[in-house]
Amino acid sequence: MIHKTAIINSKAKISSSVEIGPYTVIGPDVEIDDDVIIHSHVNITGNTKIGKKNLFYPMSSIGSYPQDLKYKGEKTCLKIGDGNTIREHVTINTGTIQDEGITKIGNNNLIMIGAHIAHDCTVGNNIVMANNSAIAGHAVIEDFVIIGAKCGIQQFVRIGKLAMIGGMTGVSRDVIPYGVSTGNRNFLKGINIIGLRRIKTENKDIITLTEAYKEIFKTESLNNNLSKMNDKYKENYLVDEVIQFINKDKKRPICTPYSEQ
Repeated sequence: MIHKTAIINSKAKISSSVEIGPYTVIGPDVEIDDDVIIHSHVNITGNTKIGKKNLFYPMSSIGSYPQDLKYKGEKTCLKIGDGNTIREHVTINTGTIQDEGITKIGNNNLIMIGAHIAHDCTVGNNIVMANNSAIAGHAVIEDFVIIGAKCGIQQFVRIGKLAMIGGMTGVSRDVIPYGVSTGNRNFLKGINIIGLRRIKTENKDIITLTEAYKEIFKTESLNNNLSKMNDKYKENYLVDEVIQFINKDKKRPICTPYSEQ
């Protein structure tokens, strides 16, 4: 059902099962798949493709131009997967040609009131972004991450799988998978054990990861610590994910327990 006051460009491609509320505006390059519910006063524009069963709340602004001074009107895009809940006043921008030209949102994410996802970000699946948190351009957020309220995540930052970021944290350093990070400028507090239990990780694997964590961050020299690690830790899949994350981009600063100092 489409409300009679909604303004929908005739070129937009919208499934017949989509519900659109009053005063919502949808632009010409928008594609919306099955069973999406869009409440009143939503603006969806740009080259934006939206998957199935997403839910958009009033005043959200989706697919607007990137907030980047280098942007000169190039045709870039936004892709949103399936089953996401996007609450009031959320803003999500399209990409820029300085990157791959695409902002990507995965599946089953909860993006709470007032959150912002900037140009060229890659956001995975099953993520929670609490109220008024913001992700700057080119950041990568892996699956099952929890971002607390009013967090600011700096451009190009990577946050690994199942990491948890405390409320009002300024994130300028990459956060390892399964890590817990907080602080005015983020430091590492430990392993997200509760999150690991929620996804039914075996206790023996959690114990191995917590032991390996102590070895990885034994001193401030990560490379030296990793080279001296016992091979039994490296055989654990959780530890392997952490090591691969650290080694993937040596140019990026990694958040450590020493970052607080």
